[in-house]
Amino acid sequence: MKRAVLVVVAALAFAPSAFACNAHPSLPQLEGQVMCPVCGTTLDQSDSPAAQQIKRAIRTRIMAGQSDCVIKDALVANYGPAILAAPQKSGFGLLAWWLPIAGIVLAAVAIGVAAWRWTRQREPEATFDPSQNGHAALDPALERRLDEELARFDG
Repeated sequence: MKRAVLVVVAALAFAPSAFACNAHPSLPQLEGQVMCPVCGTTLDQSDSPAAQQIKRAIRTRIMAGQSDCVIKDALVANYGPAILAAPQKSGFGLLAWWLPIAGIVLAAVAIGVAAWRWTRQREPEATFDPSQNGHAALDPALERRLDEELARFDG
């Protein structure tokens, strides 16, 4: 069962993203995936002249029948990878997707190991000795000093 789950996860993680390219993209869809180079927000939230120019270019490419991957590649070629709202899922951009997941997994493992060690290092609890009438045995010198202090306090 574990092997089957592992195979499915690996297949999904490393499968080529052929289904990621939309042959018939829409402008609102792409506006949420492309950043404005002026204000740093997505195109659907920006009204700057640069954003309007990029929206016109995207609209022209959509009307020409280009897929969203081709449109994004053209934008990256013109403006650089920072034009995309999310890092690319290939090359160095893949690190931006996997690094947070790896950090969460490592933190969970570290917490688990620390908790496991903490539970293993507990000192054994003191056993109850009925001959002491519920009191722990004191060192004779300490008991004598305690009696002297109590006598001085009372008297």
